[in-house]
Amino acid sequence: MRRLLLLCAAISTIVAAADLPITGLAYVRYKVSDLEKAKAFYTGVLGYEQAFEQNGVVAFQINDSQFVEIAAGLGDEDERLDHVAFEVSDLYTMRVELNRRGVPAPIPQTTPAGDRAIAVNDPDGHRILFVQYMPGSMHRKPPAAGGGRRISSHLMHTGVSVEIEARSMAFYRDKLGFQEIWRGGPEKQPIRWINLKAPGGRGDYIELMLHDTPPTRQQLGSMHHICLEVPAIQAARKEVMARGVKDAQARIGRNRRRQLNLFDPDGTRTELMEPKAVD
Repeated sequence: MRRLLLLCAAISTIVAAADLPITGLAYVRYKVSDLEKAKAFYTGVLGYEQAFEQNGVVAFQINDSQFVEIAAGLGDEDERLDHVAFEVSDLYTMRVELNRRGVPAPIPQTTPAGDRAIAVNDPDGHRILFVQYMPGSMHRKPPAAGGGRRISSHLMHTGVSVEIEARSMAFYRDKLGFQEIWRGGPEKQPIRWINLKAPGGRGDYIELMLHDTPPTRQQLGSMHHICLEVPAIQAARKEVMARGVKDAQARIGRNRRRQLNLFDPDGTRTELMEPKAVD
């Protein structure tokens, strides 16, 4: 009987995940202390065009559906992550499903950029938006010129700090239907990173960054990061160094993928990573 109940629960989870209208990552927004200095990093080093600027928020276009955003007003606080947004194809269905799964979902609101969104908090207090891009919104403006300088055209994943693994897995895996695809750490034990793929066909995922002591400001800047897919890490390294980065060190990570780290002026990390593991 116990095995039958477990099997039914697993089947129910799979069906529920398939029903969620999540397309993938839409954008990640960080707070910055100096808007102009931050702009120089995201346009000059990463090569992204400014899609729009509105009320102290600047969006940089990664591709037609993905952006990285910065918001003015960072003070002395350590936390720079403002929120993570996932694109959905049907916000009404998303709200119904969230409430059915025990995630209180408020009535959708129109964002300042002109999209429709539902905002919830994950177990660690991170603000998560489920956003449906609307015709005529700032995110749906025609793409800016100069896309050839983009260091990457795919936001592969974003990282969030997590205090209690079971609590976060219950939210992202069990309630939202994200699927675990990898876990690891600097050493075999303890586990520090868990990758959970979002529903939808793009393969975007969220990386849970586990910690057992309060993170320092520097650690938070590394935990709360974006990861951009690049076809060849050495070519990307050569390009960012030509754009003024003095010490870009490539390495092979625990997931056997070549990668390198860059940091904006406030210490928020951007990870560049190849899509496939090396032999």
